[in-house]
Amino acid sequence: MPTGVRVPPAGSHGGDARAVARALGLDPGTVLDLSASLNPFAPDPGPVVAAALAKGALGRYPGEEDLRHATLALAVALGVDHGRVLVTNGGAEAIALVAAALGRGWVDRPDFSLYERHLAEVVPGAPRFRSDPHNPTGRLAGPEVAAAVWDEAFYPLATGRWTAGRPGAAVVGSLTKVLACPGLRVGYVVVPEDDGATLGVPGLRARLADRQPRWAVGTPALAAIPELLARAAGKLPEWAAAIADHRRQLGEVLRRHGLAPAPSDANFVLVPRADGLRERLAPQGVVVRDCASFGLAGAARLAVPDAAGLERLERALAVTR
Repeated sequence: MPTGVRVPPAGSHGGDARAVARALGLDPGTVLDLSASLNPFAPDPGPVVAAALAKGALGRYPGEEDLRHATLALAVALGVDHGRVLVTNGGAEAIALVAAALGRGWVDRPDFSLYERHLAEVVPGAPRFRSDPHNPTGRLAGPEVAAAVWDEAFYPLATGRWTAGRPGAAVVGSLTKVLACPGLRVGYVVVPEDDGATLGVPGLRARLADRQPRWAVGTPALAAIPELLARAAGKLPEWAAAIADHRRQLGEVLRRHGLAPAPSDANFVLVPRADGLRERLAPQGVVVRDCASFGLAGAARLAVPDAAGLERLERALAVTR
C-alpha cells in the first residue's frame, strides 16, 4: 500500500469493496468482498439478465403484465397468495414503505439501521421491527420472539426454505442476498393475512402500492425474476447446507488467527473483538464489514465465502498477523 494512503472509513452499509479498491490502488475485480453477505453458491445471474435485455427489456417501461408475472413467481416461491405480495425496488424500499405506513416503530439495538432511518418515531411499545436471522449476530429468532415486521432477507440461506413470516406480521425481504444480484434491486413485502388490520393499518397492501413510486422496479429486473426464482427452486436446502459447512470452516480459519467468531445461523459471522481487522485485511484485497454502524465498535462481520474465498482469507490473515 502506498505511503500515506489510508483505508477509507466504512459507511453505514457493506458492499464498499470498490471504494476501498480505488483508495488503495487495487483492481476492484480482484477484491474479495466479505462486507456484502451474498450467497456464494448462487449461479451467475448475468445470463438471465442478458436474455431479458436481448428481448428488449431495456427499451420499454415496465408494464402491468411484467409486474404481474414477477409477482406471481415470487408468491409461488414464498407459498402465499399473490394478493399479499408487493414487489419493490430492493429490500430497502420494502422497509421504507412499511415504516412510512406504520409511522411509529420499535427496534431493539443492534439491528439493521434502515428500520430506524425510515420510521417517523422510534418508541417503546410501538410495532417492533426485527431481522431474522438477526443482523449482525446471525442468530435465528426462536418461536418465543415476537415482532410486527420481520426482515427475512437472509432467512432462506439460514434455513434452506422460503417463508412468509408469522401470523399477523408483515414480512420485508430481498432477492439480493439469496440470488446474489444486488444490482437488480429486487425486494418484496408480504402483508399479513388480515392485510394489516392487526398492525393498525387495514388495507396495508393497497396503501403500500399507492405510496410506491410509479415504475419503481425496472423492466429488466421484473423480466429476470421468474427465471431467477426458477433456477433457485429446489436449491435452497443445498445452498443452506453448503453455507453451514463453509461457515464452520470460516470459524476454524478465524480461530487459527486469534479471532473468536460468535455462533451464527446465517451466511455471515460476527467477530466481537476485531479491532483494526478491516484496516489489516484491506491492503491484501479482502474487505470486511465494520460494525460501528450497528453500535458495535471494534466488531466486524464477515460473509461466508466459497472455498477459494476461505483460502484467500487465510492467506491474508497469515500475512497481517
